[in-house]
Amino acid sequence: MAGVAAPASPATPAGAAKPAGGWGTGGLSTEAARLRRRFPTVADLAAQARRRTPRFAYDFVAGGVNDDLGLVRNRRALDAIEIVPRYGLDVRSVTTETTLFGRGYALPVGVAPMGLAGLLWPDADESIARAAQRARIPYVMSTVANTSIERIAAIAPDVFWYQLYNVPENDHAVSLDLIRRAQAAGAHALVLTMDVPVRSKRVRDVRNGLVVPFRPTLRTAWDVAWAPGWALAMLRKGQPRFRNFEAYLGPDASTADLASFVFQKMTGPLTWDSVARFREAWSGPLIVKGILHPDDAETAVALGADGILVSNHGGRQFDAAPATASALPAIVERVGGRATVLVDGSISSGLDLLRVLGRGAVSAFAGRAFLMAYAAAGEDGVDHVVRLFTEELRVALAQSGAAAMGVTLGAAPGAAGGPAAPHHHP
Repeated sequence: MAGVAAPASPATPAGAAKPAGGWGTGGLSTEAARLRRRFPTVADLAAQARRRTPRFAYDFVAGGVNDDLGLVRNRRALDAIEIVPRYGLDVRSVTTETTLFGRGYALPVGVAPMGLAGLLWPDADESIARAAQRARIPYVMSTVANTSIERIAAIAPDVFWYQLYNVPENDHAVSLDLIRRAQAAGAHALVLTMDVPVRSKRVRDVRNGLVVPFRPTLRTAWDVAWAPGWALAMLRKGQPRFRNFEAYLGPDASTADLASFVFQKMTGPLTWDSVARFREAWSGPLIVKGILHPDDAETAVALGADGILVSNHGGRQFDAAPATASALPAIVERVGGRATVLVDGSISSGLDLLRVLGRGAVSAFAGRAFLMAYAAAGEDGVDHVVRLFTEELRVALAQSGAAAMGVTLGAAPGAAGGPAAPHHHP
């Protein structure tokens, strides 16, 4: 974390750069300090990403479903969580390390799976995976990433997890082969996504006429004209392809062939029978993603799930679904002693991490924060987001007093060593 201009406080990471003299961060000249001044929050990075990319690409990432109510609900639920601080304590010993499924990670946050990330900016999957490997945080690769399982495994061998969508055709032949490939490549966990039984209407994409591969129209041409850097990057790299499926259509398959395969074959509900079958096929930690009801969490654990990822798909599937921060406590209460409970949904700061950890999650995952950072500032931007999460979580742990109260990140609320449940005002 060298080069981070952290506050002059007990929460300052060891080895962080300090001004040559005086108070404040303006005197620092490192690249990390420059990024911190320019983009002090994830929202600043998102604003820059919006300026650099065509509207249809930005909206694909930033948008939710229907009226974007799920997006708003996720954010409001996080903001409503209050943590009563405790003062007069020695908070100099702050750690952000955590353990997931027997492996140590530097932060209780990971990169959530993001399909078609290369639409926002080329090479997003590989660049974010490299940054995750450097940062030692989990990287969950999407089935519909724009690179292959084997490539991500080579880039991020220590932090590689794999997310699977349902491909039911031919008795799940493709699904089972994707599991086999992930196992052979050394993925540390398999994440099964449950919350896409049907495709939902993403209004922004409908209005923008989004299609892969691109079909030029006057509107898309206008959008691209205002994003020349994006256009040049696309020209150099080519349109994003669903490369995991080249193994089943052949390397000569066109981008349109691959997109058609995904649209036609990757469809239908992932049933509990399929979960049981995939559990048998996978020998490592199994996480079921998209759970919001305690009964569903119970069923997943009964079928052998090691983890539950409380998620509403980033507000991108069902606009009436509850916020993940609201659904989290009941699931922790039901299965927290028998499974590792994880959460995602609008996580964009270290304070958000402490909020969900205080509600019993062992770790959180973020998608948009990392992808927007990459579109805004390249791979350095992803490194910058990791530093923001680290600094902000350290400050939150110290400011709340948790750093001095024997808190173990991820311990269940009320358990020995666990954070007290924060106040929540609806």
